[in-house]
Amino acid sequence: MEFAKAEPTVGVIIPAYNCDRYIAQAIESVLQQEGCTYEIIVIDDGSTDSTEQVLKPYRDRLRYVKQKNQGVAAARNHGIAIAQANLIAFLDADDYFLPGKLASQAEILIKRPDLGIVHSGWQRVDIEGNKLLDVCPWKQIPELDLESWLRWKPVLPSAMMFRREWLQYVGGFDPRFPPAEDTNLVLKLALKGCKTAWLRQITVCYRQHGESAMHKGLPQARSLMAVTNDFFSQPNLPPEVKLMEQSVRYGTLVWIAWYLHYTGHPLETTQYLQQAWSYRSNSGIETIVTWIESFAEFSRNWGVQFNVSSLTSSREWQELVQWIIQTTSKIGSQTS
Repeated sequence: MEFAKAEPTVGVIIPAYNCDRYIAQAIESVLQQEGCTYEIIVIDDGSTDSTEQVLKPYRDRLRYVKQKNQGVAAARNHGIAIAQANLIAFLDADDYFLPGKLASQAEILIKRPDLGIVHSGWQRVDIEGNKLLDVCPWKQIPELDLESWLRWKPVLPSAMMFRREWLQYVGGFDPRFPPAEDTNLVLKLALKGCKTAWLRQITVCYRQHGESAMHKGLPQARSLMAVTNDFFSQPNLPPEVKLMEQSVRYGTLVWIAWYLHYTGHPLETTQYLQQAWSYRSNSGIETIVTWIESFAEFSRNWGVQFNVSSLTSSREWQELVQWIIQTTSKIGSQTS
């Protein structure tokens, strides 16, 4: 498909930083899209590898902008600012679209002017593009309202399409929260009343490798907590949203603890569970059982094996259990 000369329906914004190994596949996956007009905008966020050279054969079919390194939030915001299209799709340079992605999501947004976002499923693939797992979040989260975003946070920009005026209305991505600036964006949008619908199909391949955001361990955990803190610190939150704060914080802390266990941070895993326990301290030792069950569920959803003995036999876990037993005993003696 030749690069569209007509006014584009969709702006595909690709932030790139040292992704010369993958970006050609990302570009090709856009060029193979049919059924709608589009523009491709690559924001090179100060790459020091051969990204610019890899893109030379495509320069007549995309807009290439190089800026000094400022992070993915600034790169995406730059793309939003210069896009001509009314609909925006983001594509990380190490991901790639599946056929029909743009046309299917654009069709929904064109037919539904009340919507600001169309979300979809994704396929997790390894560094070579081999399938790991199909992720279909609508099976667990059929409706995407503010409560669902807060509790489950099923955010993947490459699987989404946005109406540009909504992105501009909330000021785009906030660079204070890398690498969870995408979660912050969606929470801002939902709080302002932006509606989301599912396209119940897999539209993008999400590549897993050592440099991808979901392998950034502690920075990802800290960023997600910072986003949660920022959200609930806003003045004038609706009362029904404030009522969710305790349970949302608890669920977020437990998920972060699992994620830190998965990425190999045993001490921080138990530290986040201690914080979570403070929101459920009345439930006592049985909370530990629910954590193990939650870890097993998160692992299934992520498509990885969960070895319960590797968790419970660790020194950090055993110290956590002792801490809960002692703390529960103190609470019991104080209330008796």
